[in-house]
Amino acid sequence: MLLNAAEVAKHNTTSSCWIVINSKVYDVTPYLEQHPGGAAILIRQSGRDATAEFRKVHSPDVLQYLPKGSVLGELDPAALASLATISASPNAAPSPTPSASATVNGPPHIAHIVTATDFETAAKGVLSHNALSYVSSSANSGLSLQGNLSSWSRISFRPRVLRGVRDVTPRSKIFGHDTPFPFYASAMGQLGRSHPGGETEFVRGLARRGAHGMISTVSTQPLEDIAEALKDEQAKLASGEKSAQGQIDEFPPSRLHFQLYVHVDQSATIAIIKRAKAAGYKSLWVTVDTAVLGKRVSDRRIQAQEALELGLEQAAEQAGFGRRSHAPASHIQPALSWADLAWIKEAWGGPLVLKGVQCAEDAKLALEHGCEGILLSNHGGRQAHTAPDALTTLLEIRTYAPEVLGKLDIFVDGGLRDGADVLKAICLGATAVGVGRPFFYALGAYGGKGVERCVDILTEELVSAMRLIGVTSLDEAQPDRVNASRLLNEMWRPEKSRL
Repeated sequence: MLLNAAEVAKHNTTSSCWIVINSKVYDVTPYLEQHPGGAAILIRQSGRDATAEFRKVHSPDVLQYLPKGSVLGELDPAALASLATISASPNAAPSPTPSASATVNGPPHIAHIVTATDFETAAKGVLSHNALSYVSSSANSGLSLQGNLSSWSRISFRPRVLRGVRDVTPRSKIFGHDTPFPFYASAMGQLGRSHPGGETEFVRGLARRGAHGMISTVSTQPLEDIAEALKDEQAKLASGEKSAQGQIDEFPPSRLHFQLYVHVDQSATIAIIKRAKAAGYKSLWVTVDTAVLGKRVSDRRIQAQEALELGLEQAAEQAGFGRRSHAPASHIQPALSWADLAWIKEAWGGPLVLKGVQCAEDAKLALEHGCEGILLSNHGGRQAHTAPDALTTLLEIRTYAPEVLGKLDIFVDGGLRDGADVLKAICLGATAVGVGRPFFYALGAYGGKGVERCVDILTEELVSAMRLIGVTSLDEAQPDRVNASRLLNEMWRPEKSRL
């Protein structure tokens, strides 16, 4: 069924909300109260072509989860131009306020970027207010995020001297695959908010440095397209073709790993697992800390402001409150349990990591249930209020579940901004460290070239730290090279925690 522009443009209210995505017309009225980002985002695009805005945030895969009957038909191809004209009429939804638009100053020359934290400052001259708010948001008052950032400085090195450190290598392996260094790019949703090229631009930058990366279920591009972009860039490097931004170096090939949100529909989860396997992802990281979305304060404020700009006072007052305030994240399975790992493992058939382990007891259970790895993480401080940082959890495991060490690959993430700190985690028994926000900012400010620069900065800091504490390979990075007493003093201890 073909629909014309005039008909679509009429449906731009809360009682009848139609939007166009990829030339298809959707009635999203029943979904307004369920949309995790608030109804105002959909209302703002109602009666118009929302494809460009949709692609900044979502992969086409998410459209399958709309309520049945949402697809009304195809937009008449001849109507696209006239639809834009009608949408610009006085009755159309208003444009975003200047506060939500990108700044025009632009980033400094990339030569000025010498630490990972510099990327955030640079990105503020490029990214929109909404994009910056999205990536920087944290749960409640932000204490979990602050704890992540401060935890690294609360462990200090114990350098050894006269160790002969002329030749140093930070090379390691992740599930048998070579990596030039023991860190990787963490899963980050919605990279389309950061850069028009989104995840494909991101993985091309990783490929030029041989870095591993984790790709999110909520990426803005199909997982197959992301994997294909990596292969394409690797083929260019293998043929000796120097890309526009890259350089030819002898790096092992980059590998991608898939971060899974378990869908309420088991068949839908199995389908995406099979797709990831077919596309060549090397391990599956099951997210276990998101039965409900954390209270992300800055997101709530943006939702309220967007609703007020559209005159939706009731929606603004209920942003994050009301009947959906305690509901699970849309489509994510809130009833996920240890028993579900059996069918997930069967569907995947490869290395499986639990993403979001935050105590020693769950580390033991992960081992008992046949997992190959665990990621100690509090979701970048975006989920539970005052959740433990990954280093403290690692120390808890060393103290109360030492049998896990050596049997599970243990990954950590959250708050890392210096490559030298990667070495601290390795000394304490971690396999590798995930880095998130710095890569988001790097991509936003400089595209794939920024991703390369971020890898280079972290690597240089890591190698320098290895030389300065007297280790030539990661095998020599042992617990006696760090002083973790400050974190140990605050670590949970059952013998002292009985009320």
